[in-house]
This record gives sequence, C-alpha cells and structure tokens, in this order.
Amino acid sequence: MSDPKKPIDSTILSDAVDEAKAIGREGMQHPSTKPVLTGAAVGAVAGAILPVISLPVGLIAGAGYMLYKRVRP
Repeated sequence: MSDPKKPIDSTILSDAVDEAKAIGREGMQHPSTKPVLTGAAVGAVAGAILPVISLPVGLIAGAGYMLYKRVRP
C-alpha cells in the first residue's frame, strides 16, 4: 500500500524514465513507441480543437498519459 504522505510513488517515476530511455534507444522497434506516438497525436488534435489548451500542451499531455498507461496499466 502506498503512503498517503507520498503522493507519487518513486518507482513510477523511475519506471517512466527507464521506459522513455528505452523508447529513445530502440526507436520504432520498441513496443511502447507506437502507443505513445498515438497518444501524442490525439492530444495534439485535442489541443488544436479545444480553445483552453494549446497544441504543444495537448501533445505533451497525450504522450505523458500513454507513457503512464504503458508503465502502469
């Protein structure tokens, strides 16, 4: 069980960094690359359509969400 005083588990962050490094090393051959790029594209489209967020914010949010879902399904 996670500690309520620690809102972010340190293993999530280290796992996400390791996954991002692996995506950078292996490129399109890594199994997480395509879902993360798809999430980035969906976020960018949402950022272009919605007036509240901008295109780069949507892109980063979409990629970050999909990376999180790949690390912690």
